[in-house]
Amino acid sequence: MRAPIGDFDTATPAPDCLDELTAPVADAVRHWQGGGVPADRILYVDTDPRWADTAVFVEHYGRDLLERSANCVVVAGKRGGETTLAACVVLSTTRVDVNGVVRRQLGARKASFAAMDTATGETGMEYGGITPVGLPSDWPVLVDAAVVDLPYVLVGSGRRRGKLLVPGKAFAELPGAVVLEGLGVA
Repeated sequence: MRAPIGDFDTATPAPDCLDELTAPVADAVRHWQGGGVPADRILYVDTDPRWADTAVFVEHYGRDLLERSANCVVVAGKRGGETTLAACVVLSTTRVDVNGVVRRQLGARKASFAAMDTATGETGMEYGGITPVGLPSDWPVLVDAAVVDLPYVLVGSGRRRGKLLVPGKAFAELPGAVVLEGLGVA
């Protein structure tokens, strides 16, 4: 099948290639409850991890991806000795407003990016491939409104090799999802 965005050789419905995904991502696809977005609309594309850097990636797989890619980062909000882990999904052309929007949304006194070991250990995903699909169900998933507005968005697959192409509106239907204006800032 042809990918709806980018210049990929093939795109495969994620339910048909669960072996290419990490266990939590495969489980999320297998038990998908996406409301108006069926699981087979989530597509997997194989990518070479050597081209993972954004500039090299878009040069190889299509310049249109620069405006249609999202990053998923894990943040830690702290208040009174308690830590809340959350995921933030923003367009790759923006950065997460950790000290403003994230801190306020989590009701935290302090918010910061989670340590790599924490992010990978808690998600079961590889660093550089973390995706909001398959995160722990009790985590808040903060999604910038601009991500939801796109027909398809390129995001990690749980591994450094491979990406998911996900309809933007599906991000709003993820467990724990909260769509926020201004989460991603230029």
